Amino acid sequence: MTNSLNKPPIWFWIVSVLALVWNSLGVHGYVSQAYKTKAFTDAYTTEQIEVMTNLPTWYTALFAIAVFAGAIGCLLLLFRKKIAKLLLTLSFLAATIQMVYFLFIADLNGVDFSANKIMAYIIIVFAAFLVWFAKNAITKNWIK
Repeated sequence: MTNSLNKPPIWFWIVSVLALVWNSLGVHGYVSQAYKTKAFTDAYTTEQIEVMTNLPTWYTALFAIAVFAGAIGCLLLLFRKKIAKLLLTLSFLAATIQMVYFLFIADLNGVDFSANKIMAYIIIVFAAFLVWFAKNAITKNWIK
């Protein structure tokens, strides 16, 4: 077995770029929520914003870890670096804990978050996919 890298197929680059765009949207969402931008406040009702504002600090920290680790992990995929898997795993774990709390534990005070709940499941599945994707890229020697 050699130490040389195999050339990844075009779909590796497509998936990596789409994953970076996805995680960049997450970073945008985090920054918008953290700084309560107009885009954020216009997207939610006053009741929803109040509930989100009262979530625990560790929940917000997990949000930041999930999106920034995911975005950096996707950048590292594009640079073909093996450490991408570690960051994508961290992103998956942070996102999963955050979403499980939101879906099953948090007191939402009866406020409707239907669309957010659907997105929570999508986030977990996509984060898990990215961990698998990075692991597969390592196995195929596309990243080092």
